Amino acid sequence: MSDLLTHNEYKALADGLTPASTSFVDGSFRAAQSGATFDSINPATGKRLAKVAACDAADVDYAVEKARMAFDDGRWRCLHPSARKDVLIKLAKLIKRNRHELAVMESVDSGKPIRDCVTIDLPETINTIIWHAEAVDKLYDQTAPAGEDAMGMIVREPIGVVGAVLPWNFPLLMMAWKIAPALAAGCSVIVKPAEQTSLTALRIAELAMEAGVPRGVLNVITGDGPKTGAPLGLHPDVDMVSFTGSTETGRLFLKYAAESNLKKIVLECGGKNPAIVMDDAEDLDLVAEHVVNGAFWNMGENCSATSRLIVHEAIKDDLMRHILAHAKEWHMGDPLDPKNHLGCMIDSEHFGKVASYLDTSENGKNIVTLCGGKAAEGYVEPTIFDRVTSASRLAKEEIFGPVLSVMTVTSIDEAIALANDTDYGLAASVYTTNVKQAMRAARAIRAGTVTVNCYGEGDATTPFGGYKQSGFGGRDNGIHAHDQYCEVKTIWLDLTDRAASNAVD
Repeated sequence: MSDLLTHNEYKALADGLTPASTSFVDGSFRAAQSGATFDSINPATGKRLAKVAACDAADVDYAVEKARMAFDDGRWRCLHPSARKDVLIKLAKLIKRNRHELAVMESVDSGKPIRDCVTIDLPETINTIIWHAEAVDKLYDQTAPAGEDAMGMIVREPIGVVGAVLPWNFPLLMMAWKIAPALAAGCSVIVKPAEQTSLTALRIAELAMEAGVPRGVLNVITGDGPKTGAPLGLHPDVDMVSFTGSTETGRLFLKYAAESNLKKIVLECGGKNPAIVMDDAEDLDLVAEHVVNGAFWNMGENCSATSRLIVHEAIKDDLMRHILAHAKEWHMGDPLDPKNHLGCMIDSEHFGKVASYLDTSENGKNIVTLCGGKAAEGYVEPTIFDRVTSASRLAKEEIFGPVLSVMTVTSIDEAIALANDTDYGLAASVYTTNVKQAMRAARAIRAGTVTVNCYGEGDATTPFGGYKQSGFGGRDNGIHAHDQYCEVKTIWLDLTDRAASNAVD
């Protein structure tokens, strides 16, 4: 699926886009009841892509009502599992058929490089939906070892109406991570995309309807956090919210649950992820390639980005030489040009936040800029800082931009201590040829995913989520993702033959 087109072909596709701009509820597009709208802006050009419906509590109420109706009458959850599987596989095929349109829509709406949208986001979105679809009719419930006088059945049931609140950095993929297992389980879903990136979610909902997902089962409501996200989190008839985004906003959803119906909350939040490179790591050029990819992929707008490099002093100079060489290969520019690896920041507010970290006077004494360090017109150069201390805000705060901070150690114990010196615990990487050392570090680092001799997040088969302030309550991906969209019920059957017992008496 790495079928990249030319720059001119992508520009032509972008010029021809006619994206939906109203919410999608109960199988049809609907304007906000208030008539309010907001502008969806192409961050690379500043031009308006669409005027999108600005939904509020009234729209949320309507969406929840329709989602609840669809769940209660069983139009989706009561289908045979293989029937749900067939519909989801058809949805994946429709996404593949429309992949160029979706990739361009994703790029112009978010500033993401088209090469990533085409070669990573769309293939992974399709694979995620297919994987969970195939799992639908292959998951078995259990019986307990209850002896001869009883049978204990442990069954899973769909949790009900699910709110899926998406981030702006991977709109398509994060939507797939949530709706695929939720729909596979039989839930009704209300997707609330980030207000910066609503367009592909609306298109996916339209394709889902075409694939055969019944009306009311997959809905998309557009709007901002206070007017749309908060009413969804507070709604007493929403059974669960799965949220990916900032830790600050994640706290709000816990508050909303406490103030309403104690709905289940699953959080996947921020990260300050370390890459440990020990003195016995081999092929430092390959290590450097992984580190640079982890730091700069998606402009660093990635919760699992490698933002801290913790390197042994014995190989630091050699490794940094390779890293700086690879950093030069990351071209920045028009997101629709396939030659570019880096696009622009999502909006002016986020650009200002990331740019503020480039001010070396605020980063701490003795910090050295090895490359980059400049920002202009929404674009931030890939930047590497050396001699960063654990007290620096570069080492403490999630920047969410293409910034790598380098720290030096003399032992694996010191490296592990630095890796764990954070409020977050989402991901980490360890580079070493010593298997025992690798496993020791992987077990000691408090993070949800630890990769060894590579950068990554696993794949659709492996659970993804974090420790500490990186989130809790469940995991995306893998079979564990299905569990979070289900309730577990015990059904206990008394098999005692009372007539025989009475006869003996």
